[in-house]
Amino acid sequence: MANTKTSMQLVSRGILSQNPIFKLALSMCPAVGISTTVMNGLLLGIAVFFVQVCSSVTISLFKNKIHPRIRIPSYTLTIATWVTVIDLVLAAYLPDAYAKMGIFVKLIVAFAIITMRLEMFASKEDVKDSFWDGVGMGLGFMVGMMAIGFVRELLGLGTLFGYDILGFKPLLFFVLPSAGFFVVGLMMAFFNWIEIAYKRRKGLQS
Repeated sequence: MANTKTSMQLVSRGILSQNPIFKLALSMCPAVGISTTVMNGLLLGIAVFFVQVCSSVTISLFKNKIHPRIRIPSYTLTIATWVTVIDLVLAAYLPDAYAKMGIFVKLIVAFAIITMRLEMFASKEDVKDSFWDGVGMGLGFMVGMMAIGFVRELLGLGTLFGYDILGFKPLLFFVLPSAGFFVVGLMMAFFNWIEIAYKRRKGLQS
């Protein structure tokens, strides 16, 4: 039971209290550039999830064999290896989607959230905890991207997953890059409000 609870805590932390986009404000480029639809957010989220989990497990497995002076190049090489794998898979099996977001998949190598988790967690913890930390951070990024895509696609295009929902395009502004910063800012405020409200409620109950 204790192990299950710890695993769930690691996962929930990545989704909520340390959400890469809304709480840590990391990897903002894709959050703004590619999250114009829910599907785009989902596909990039899956790619980041895969790279984060595989990189975390890899670094945790070999952490004792990595010299401290080359740890950052080691992280970069590890991330680049797994990015190459997911890049080839998406190009082979989802060519249409890959054509729209291919450049962002390649940029995962430079995503600060992945490198940060390898340095702060995977390089210090065991494989099991590193796996669950990677799952939490990967899911947190995916949830953030899909949430932003949901708002921008619905309000900008009147669709969800490409299906016409509203029958018209309410505010095309939301599919522009500048709207990405606007939506992210609002969702950051919303996440902070939820956290504050939860802490106040917990304090009152205790």
